[in-house]
Amino acid sequence: MTNSRFVEVSVGIFIVLGIVALVALTFKVSNFGNFYSSNSYKVKAAFENISGLKERSAVSIAGVTIGRVSNINVDPETFEAVVEMEIDKKFGQIPMDSSAGIYTAGLLGEKYVGIEPGGAPDFLENDSIITLTQSSLVLEQLISQFLFSQSEDATNE
Repeated sequence: MTNSRFVEVSVGIFIVLGIVALVALTFKVSNFGNFYSSNSYKVKAAFENISGLKERSAVSIAGVTIGRVSNINVDPETFEAVVEMEIDKKFGQIPMDSSAGIYTAGLLGEKYVGIEPGGAPDFLENDSIITLTQSSLVLEQLISQFLFSQSEDATNE
């Protein structure tokens, strides 16, 4: 095997490995890894604003992923976003009075549902509804409120 043939084969292997790494990174970033299993239960929560939350987004407690968002719909009566979550059954002792909030993870702004455990003796079961929710903070609304309050303060002086 000549030296140029060896270089061509090495470059080809390097390119294939690069493509495989990019595909693996794409699956990791986009949450394509299936979390769902037969050992999970569904929980729902309604939010006024989910701003960027997607299906397959993580559901976590204390930073530990315990499930994934499986479906997002709009309630036709209240016009709130109803988020359906699949939670692994090994996390089956989440108190009934727990609260759910939508938070941002990392620099890319990926949204996830964070659950804060309550203290009730009863636990969430299949088709339970989390009633205490905190919607996503929308940066544009915060900036708008800040600018509006600043302009109001300037006119009052």
